[in-house]
Amino acid sequence: MWTAIFAAITSFSAYTAIFTFRKAFNVAAYEGHTLFGMDYKIVLVITQVLGYMAAKFYGIRFISEMKRVRRHMLIFSLVGMSWLAWLMFALMPPPYNFWCLFLNGFPLGMLWGVVFSYVEGRRTTDLISAALAVSFIFASGLAKTTAQWVMDAWTVSEYWMPFVVGCIFMPVLFVFVILLEKIPPPDEADIQQRMDRKPMAKAERSALLRSFLPGIFALVVIYILVTILREIRDSFMADMWRESGVALEAGVFAKTETTISLIILVLIAAMIWMRNNFRAFMLAQGMMLAGFIIALGATILYQRLQLQMYGWMLMVGLGLYMVYIPFNSILFDRFIATFRFAGNVGFLIYIADSFGYLGSVGVLLSKTVFNLQANWLQFYMQLVMVTGLAGITGTLVSMLYFSRKYFKARRSGEL
Repeated sequence: MWTAIFAAITSFSAYTAIFTFRKAFNVAAYEGHTLFGMDYKIVLVITQVLGYMAAKFYGIRFISEMKRVRRHMLIFSLVGMSWLAWLMFALMPPPYNFWCLFLNGFPLGMLWGVVFSYVEGRRTTDLISAALAVSFIFASGLAKTTAQWVMDAWTVSEYWMPFVVGCIFMPVLFVFVILLEKIPPPDEADIQQRMDRKPMAKAERSALLRSFLPGIFALVVIYILVTILREIRDSFMADMWRESGVALEAGVFAKTETTISLIILVLIAAMIWMRNNFRAFMLAQGMMLAGFIIALGATILYQRLQLQMYGWMLMVGLGLYMVYIPFNSILFDRFIATFRFAGNVGFLIYIADSFGYLGSVGVLLSKTVFNLQANWLQFYMQLVMVTGLAGITGTLVSMLYFSRKYFKARRSGEL
């Protein structure tokens, strides 16, 4: 258990530091410029997401085939590239520095799979991955709060701010990435219960998809929906606060995201005591179903003026992360253990992630290109309503498919 706690703290801290290199810039307004007929900040957000999306598609092969050697050097190289991109962003005149966001997003998009490879395939993965996964909820709020503080207290311009935030967190990153290398590999008992985790060749990846295509398709659709919600919330949360008329305080981001992080951490980590992999796999999907219901219900209450802005932002965030976090922590880990095949979580996560970010880009471009008049607050409320209903349906379909698949395999003696 002490190894699990060490791994949880180390992976949480390492990815928190990594995430600040991505999300700090979102707190700035970047007003006064347009590019390609679009608002400059929207161009920045879309460009970074395009880089992230490209990394996810590339990572389907790269992460699934990655060997477990010299991963710390890979992390340092990728983060260093993203940090250098922020330096170029600060040095080049706006709006012609927008392309630097692609150079920032691509290397960062590779890092989740690298870090998760340190912790998957263990009896304690539920606890460790819960801590790792909530890091990007907490880190998103921490990055925005730090960014606002850097601009307010140090009078750093919004163009230099992302690079300066990187300077603050780089020493933290270095320490905890070195500690990641000290995490021991899974033991024999881990392998017996959770299966061996190894690189997957093309033939193995194809066989997995053929065996579970309908279920994986349903999960990918769910993930597309929740990634769109999460990306817009993360990128335009400050804008939504301003549009609501509620005073925007620097600490509000860390407050909402820390509260959500703690709740999600408890929910996911509690599954460490559930040894039956199928039940845990289905419970994770039950949590996802509840998340869609919470987000939908909170939005209805907010529209009826029965919930304040802070409460709505908190509840919608909790609901969407009850869906998003299982995908990035326990869902695929328990899926592998339930159906007893050798492979790795990175392949499945990067399939879901690639199409999730493709959906995010599509929504952002649609709102801008088709000149939808709703502000970000109104647009997001409408989006939560639509994706909430679709997500509830998709999750029920997924649960039904995998239940039938599991019991059929049990009856035939395959499991």
